[in-house]
Amino acid sequence: MAGKDVLPREQIDQALAGLPDWRYHDGGLVTVFKTPTAAAALELIAAVGRLAEEQNHHPDLDWRYNRVFIRYSSHDAGGQVTERDLAAAAGASGAAAAVGANAEPSRYPSGT
Repeated sequence: MAGKDVLPREQIDQALAGLPDWRYHDGGLVTVFKTPTAAAALELIAAVGRLAEEQNHHPDLDWRYNRVFIRYSSHDAGGQVTERDLAAAAGASGAAAAVGANAEPSRYPSGT
């Protein structure tokens, strides 16, 4: 595990105060964005994909009609949270706002 990049839980919690769309769950940052339409969900997925390519940091995501489930963790850091995950989450929130999505982080499945 690449320990030097992994953020301690206290630092993650502090950062999440500025990222209200996101929650810490099972070693990663998670959220669910509800979009107005399925087409808007696909727009969000495409925007997150573009950000992922720019940042070279790719999330796990799942699409269910008008909801997009996103999880960020750094696989090269043992699946833990790093600064890259915080930056990526902020970018995804911006992309979500651009398509009129609302964050529903409490809807992220607890078994995932």
